Amino acid sequence: MIAVLQFGGSNCDRDAVRALSQLGLTAKRVWHEDELPDETDGILLPGGFSYGDYLRAGAMAARSPAMSAVREQAENGVPVLGICNGAQIGCETGLTPGAFTTNESARFQCERVHLRIENDQTPWTSAFEQGDVISLPIAHGEGRFEITDDRLAELKDENRILFRYCDADGAVTDSANPNGSTDNVAGVSGKRDTTAVLMPHPERAALPELHGTDGQGVLNGFKVASTPS
Repeated sequence: MIAVLQFGGSNCDRDAVRALSQLGLTAKRVWHEDELPDETDGILLPGGFSYGDYLRAGAMAARSPAMSAVREQAENGVPVLGICNGAQIGCETGLTPGAFTTNESARFQCERVHLRIENDQTPWTSAFEQGDVISLPIAHGEGRFEITDDRLAELKDENRILFRYCDADGAVTDSANPNGSTDNVAGVSGKRDTTAVLMPHPERAALPELHGTDGQGVLNGFKVASTPS
């Protein structure tokens, strides 16, 4: 069962449950002050505006009771995926390196973007091939990925950058970067590749009626991560 954590201010938890259910996965919303169900075999941190983005997006939610259990589960190899506000929470919790800050435009941006697959050897990207270009929507005001040069070099050396913003042809350019993210990074993995965060919304591109199904490949990572190799 995939536990979709619900924080005060989450607004994509129901979308995530529906998308996962359409893929044949059992998903359930879990309030952040409750214990994770015993049958939890995957965790999704959804988008929204937890705690109204006060202090710093994701910072307060990162200190909620459930996140200690999430860290423990992630360390044990249970698949964890953070999307948008969930990505901010993931970084603030230390599940993945870096931080998400105010967009370079200083505006909330809601649009479809192109992403290039940088590493196809993780559960979240195994449905694609390296260099593939997919399209997902974004909806954020604090989506700019920031990281030090040294840590960025580590991510590159360890092949932990999963997605980069690009144009329709796969070129990683400044004009294709919607928020000013360092090196056009849109998603990264944790120390284990079963843990990942990304700013775009795969759950909003997982059903045909949503004008695209590229998000299915990302969400199917829960199945891949739970399958013995």
